[in-house]
Amino acid sequence: MATSESGGAKSPQASGHRASTADGWKSYGRRMLHNVVVLLAVAVVVVLIGYLLAAFVPRWWAQWIGRRVDGSLTAGTVWGLFLGIVFTFLPLLVAWQAIARHWVKGYWKGVVVALAVVLALPNLMTLSIVVGTSKGAHAGERILDVDGPGFRASSLWGAIIGALLFFGLVWLSSANRARGRRVRDLKTEIDNRDRAEQDRSQGRESAS
Repeated sequence: MATSESGGAKSPQASGHRASTADGWKSYGRRMLHNVVVLLAVAVVVVLIGYLLAAFVPRWWAQWIGRRVDGSLTAGTVWGLFLGIVFTFLPLLVAWQAIARHWVKGYWKGVVVALAVVLALPNLMTLSIVVGTSKGAHAGERILDVDGPGFRASSLWGAIIGALLFFGLVWLSSANRARGRRVRDLKTEIDNRDRAEQDRSQGRESAS
């Protein structure tokens, strides 16, 4: 029988508990190592995709806009306002459903948020040209300078207008819900008062 340093016998249960604890820590360490390796691999893939997109997307998007604007300041302004307003308002509205609506649960929240990001892609691609430092972003800037005048500034104004429209809608929706709650509370109070008055009337009739 195994003994301790003090001469006492070691409990088989204690030895088994220590062995199982050690095995648990080893299993936990293996899981953590696996998760770290997976995360590093995903990060490398994301960075590589980011570099590829940074080289391709800004140039392609600038060319797409340039073909439609064709050097017209009016067309550039209209396209910028349209894309800025629509593809700011809609993504915010869709993302709001994932945050504010209780019926969107579980992985559906992620699906809704992903849809919002997809809807925001036109503005994100414009942003990649404006703030990007890659060769593709600089090429996109030069293309828009020539073929898409007014597009970038009007896109910014469109994004601001779209955000204001969204927050205005949220405020109106919240105000309507609050007004509806007040109306229901008032109706409940009136019903309770009428019921109490009816009970008092019945009590007086019974007493008489």
